[in-house]
Amino acid sequence: MTTALIILAFAGLWAGMQNTLAGGGSFVTLPALLLAGLTPLSANITSTVALFPGQMASGYAGRSMVRGVGRLSFPWLVTISLIGGMFGAVLLLITPPTMFARMMPWLVLFATLVFAWGSFLRKPVAEGRQISLPLLVAAQFLIAVYGGYFGGGIGFLMMAALSIAGQSARNAGATKNALAAAMNASAVALFALSSEVKWLEVAVLAASSTVGYLLGVWVLRRVNEKWLRIGVVVLGVALTVGLFWRQF
Repeated sequence: MTTALIILAFAGLWAGMQNTLAGGGSFVTLPALLLAGLTPLSANITSTVALFPGQMASGYAGRSMVRGVGRLSFPWLVTISLIGGMFGAVLLLITPPTMFARMMPWLVLFATLVFAWGSFLRKPVAEGRQISLPLLVAAQFLIAVYGGYFGGGIGFLMMAALSIAGQSARNAGATKNALAAAMNASAVALFALSSEVKWLEVAVLAASSTVGYLLGVWVLRRVNEKWLRIGVVVLGVALTVGLFWRQF
């Protein structure tokens, strides 16, 4: 048991930093929780609850870099995320998460390709000009539903959408951290009442991931923008390969 908790502590630290910088941290915590003996459903719910305090901390720490997109203000993005996260959480509690798990490699692959295009191939445009308002609202709502249901890779999806909308990588990183906290707030409110939550594991992951999130914010403020974009793409490719490998 002690060894499992130590592994969870390291997993939480790494996941917090990874989520702050790009996303995909749940793919660090989920295997660690499964290794600790939790069922897939319990691991999914426990991971969501455990990562929430760190998401709140990183969202607050990076608040000066948070931005809206064009005519869509940040409070509206938060509202959309809260509603979508609630829908996703309800879906998870009434259906098994296997459908979204099968979709995940394709979603991460798509998000990575879109982010790479938005970062390196598209011509510079004014913020909010590259994606229409209805499309951005729909994209954020669907990402939030997915986030409340399963959550893996939501950072890549939001980074992709915000990047295409014209945000810089630094602002997109901070904004998606705050929006991830918003969408998971709805899910955590429901999951906290579930017997599937393992509170000892939550405590260990929450403490270590919060440290990781705050370290990630420190790095986010200082890292070179070009290298941040390259790092996100490399992480997305590695995550995509790993997810497809697990399915075959």
